Amino acid sequence: MCTPSTQKEVVTLAYSRYTGKAWDRHFFPRLSKLEVAEVPKEDALIVLPVGAVEQHGPHMPVFTDTLISEVLLTEAFEQLPDEANIWLLPAIPYGKSTEHLGHPGTITLSAMTLMAVVMDIAKSLSRSGFRKLVLVNTHGGNTDLLNMMGREIRIETGLAVFRLDPGGLGGADEWLTPLEKQAGIHAGDMETSLVMSALPHWVHMEVAPTEYPNYPESRYLGLRNRAFAWVMDDLSESGISGDATTATIAKGQAMTIRYGAMIAEALLEFQAFDMKTLRLDR
Repeated sequence: MCTPSTQKEVVTLAYSRYTGKAWDRHFFPRLSKLEVAEVPKEDALIVLPVGAVEQHGPHMPVFTDTLISEVLLTEAFEQLPDEANIWLLPAIPYGKSTEHLGHPGTITLSAMTLMAVVMDIAKSLSRSGFRKLVLVNTHGGNTDLLNMMGREIRIETGLAVFRLDPGGLGGADEWLTPLEKQAGIHAGDMETSLVMSALPHWVHMEVAPTEYPNYPESRYLGLRNRAFAWVMDDLSESGISGDATTATIAKGQAMTIRYGAMIAEALLEFQAFDMKTLRLDR
């Protein structure tokens, strides 16, 4: 089983869309209908990434969240066994990004639209005989909605539905300051480093800002525990929350390898898990 890499040295990662094991061997849409019919359905795991197109400050592309999902999953599939019965769908590039409305470049779906899209995809997979789906999310604004939709899909289709938010795995903690781990939630060190390591010419470090919200020192009002509703303009003038100036390509490469190992390990566990084992009377 895959385990997170403990190596400190950085290797050069070359990210190119549609190359590598994720795309050449495990990309679901490259299969013909006959090949799809032949996939063993009992333990096949379908991976649906959900990202966003939204502002990420003055220095980052609006495609950041969706790009990060592609980069991390590309690395994760490199760390999976070749024969793993795990299949990658194209990412849903748009998410629920209403908290960033008013900033140029933000394109958002309504909650109802995104829910309907995810449900329709799940129903289609169920009709093709698949039984396991994992929703991989790389945008914080999608989290609550996708958690709810996992159960709705389970009820509606009978699919076993798993949830994975790479950002919550702690794969970047080794390279982040305590403040960044606490409040670097958008376009800060981690996200900037990841994008720089994949497509450095998409990042404009000459205008990279640092800005943290002045949230209360409180047990109940922490930013990450979702104790209050906020939009980005409540937190930040620049459109970020974090320190983008400390990002580096080397950190991004190391983070990508670490996250890839964690995601690969999670996907193998999801694939092997049988919902029927939850009840002791079976």
